[in-house]
Amino acid sequence: MSVKSDIEIAREAEKRPIQEIGAKLGIPEADLVPYGHDKAKVSQAFISGLKDRPNGKLILVTAINPTPAGEGKTTTTVGLGDGLNAIGKKAAICIREASLGPCFGMKGGAAGGGYAQVIPMEEMNLHFTGDFHAITSAHNLLSAMIDNHIYWGNALGIDERRITWRRVMDMNDRALRDTVVGLGGVANGFSRQTGFDITVASEVMAILCLATDLADLEARLGRIIVAYTREREPITCADIGASGAMTVLLKDAMQPNLVQTLEHNPAFVHGGPFANIAHGCNSVIATTTALKLADYVVTEAGFGADLGAEKFMNIKCRKAGLAPDCVVLVATVRAMKMNGGVAKADLGPENVAAVKKGCANLGRHIENLKSFGVPVVVAINHFTSDTEAEIAAVQAYVAQHGSEAIVCRHWADGSRGIEALARRVAEVADGKSAQFAPLYEDDMPLFQKIETIATRIYRADEVLADKKVRDQLHAWEAAGFGNLPVCMAKTQYSFSTDPALRGAPSGHSVPIREVRLSAGAGFVVAICGEIMTMPGLPRHPAAETIGINDAGEIEGLF
Repeated sequence: MSVKSDIEIAREAEKRPIQEIGAKLGIPEADLVPYGHDKAKVSQAFISGLKDRPNGKLILVTAINPTPAGEGKTTTTVGLGDGLNAIGKKAAICIREASLGPCFGMKGGAAGGGYAQVIPMEEMNLHFTGDFHAITSAHNLLSAMIDNHIYWGNALGIDERRITWRRVMDMNDRALRDTVVGLGGVANGFSRQTGFDITVASEVMAILCLATDLADLEARLGRIIVAYTREREPITCADIGASGAMTVLLKDAMQPNLVQTLEHNPAFVHGGPFANIAHGCNSVIATTTALKLADYVVTEAGFGADLGAEKFMNIKCRKAGLAPDCVVLVATVRAMKMNGGVAKADLGPENVAAVKKGCANLGRHIENLKSFGVPVVVAINHFTSDTEAEIAAVQAYVAQHGSEAIVCRHWADGSRGIEALARRVAEVADGKSAQFAPLYEDDMPLFQKIETIATRIYRADEVLADKKVRDQLHAWEAAGFGNLPVCMAKTQYSFSTDPALRGAPSGHSVPIREVRLSAGAGFVVAICGEIMTMPGLPRHPAAETIGINDAGEIEGLF
């Protein structure tokens, strides 16, 4: 029997009107702004009226370091939300929106998979409700206004060599990493070197995902530092006069999007900062709204727990006053084999020894997550090639680390395949055993915060940073930014900065190539190793196999 593709399953789904999904959470029809029949935005006015309601339980889904074997973190997030509803709990999920860059590159979309998906899958993975376009437009409006200010006399005295604000687009395009603008003569302004980042790396994206309402959004936008004068004084977005117009462009994008799972359960899909070059979590406003409307909220953080979960704890929870009640750590037997040294082509045959060796990566993540004071349950995302002996090896290893591993078959069976995990997670979350605390205090010096993450999460021996980087951090501390958290921009494939170093390496060094101040978002970005803020496409991008069939249906999305 052939296995249906994700897009085939999604296409065959019987969607219910979005008003019916909103009613499950008590959202009146008048407070839903519909985008067609199957998706809607939740009005800011309705959200503002929820402040005095108690919060539900917050469950974070994270994963081991991603491998080509696949982990299924979003699939597990969606499946767990369906599973909790199936056992009689009132649950909602909160995930990020998909970037067009990975969709047409190699990573694919962000709607889950199999019978644990969010629908409409095609629209969610493409233009959706236009949020990313609004963010791109707002970001580039500011870019245009900076160059325009300089063209018309530069009253603020901007040093053209010290403009830090680049441009963005929601696509992987390595040719735009470094560009020159203003060529072609006097009418086109002053020539200078700049470049593009991908939209999900934009500070505007981070700001939208951390802002609590429109007033907070505009204030944060105004604090963005876009350039410096010759005297090294910062120039902000508010100085340029762009924050009001940018807020107008983002007014609708600020409202969370409501859609549904294949089993017709509510899903908030909003925001999408990358986890390896930004903080990797869905919006604060979507998560806090869901917590007021549901008894259990299942959310995820991007890539492995060393990136997404660390930033969820140290940035999102810190800034939003949130605390997770339980963490689900997703792993697969196949990924354990790869971490144990098995090539992707050889993952089929049973190899218990490789599974045991590869479990070191899983164990490291369990230890790290527990250091935040939260209980951890491991979800073994089941593949048909998994053997009983291999599964038993993972479960025994996890038990030795004071946790438990539960086999989940949600990809194939939907909520029926994940009920055991749902019952255990609800039990843990209700048990109130979590004593959450971030990894470092606000008043710790910036470089020490970087060292704390590098040594305690990555298990590095040292952080390598030249005098220029250290001096920049000291200057920001002197300017009043020393209390900000740190957002590490690092490869997702390893605890180290070497993507080929799998397992649980220790004793390595973490080189800091550059630091950037995101004053509006409220964190300092430390760029490690060779990480790029504008990804490139692979040799054979997914776009080569995406198209429309004779029935007018989209094919090739995954």
